[in-house]
Amino acid sequence: MPTETPISMAPQADAQSAPCPRFDLPAPDVTEATAIAALLADPTRAGILTLLRDGPHCVCEFAATFDARENNVSNHLAKLRAAGLVRTTRHQGDARWIYYERDEDAIARAAEALDRIL
Repeated sequence: MPTETPISMAPQADAQSAPCPRFDLPAPDVTEATAIAALLADPTRAGILTLLRDGPHCVCEFAATFDARENNVSNHLAKLRAAGLVRTTRHQGDARWIYYERDEDAIARAAEALDRIL
């Protein structure tokens, strides 16, 4: 039968002494990472960001892709815009059409925030 290796919580004087819990650990600031994780926890928002890797898309394309109503997709896009992860551009030929694209600098910062945890 395999023997279990004891887990040490802190440096010990010798192998026979009891673990010494540390109660003075500083709490890490994970505010940004948890906000990003909450945004990405929704499959539609995660899917939108994934589709936008290939270039700009309009609301109607997302609605068709996710079989969702355009107003629901717009709500998801509004959250992504508020987080700074996507931005809008108007079609050059017809300004009535709004296209969404990723803000790659913001995406990189978000990935770094998540990477600090993972």
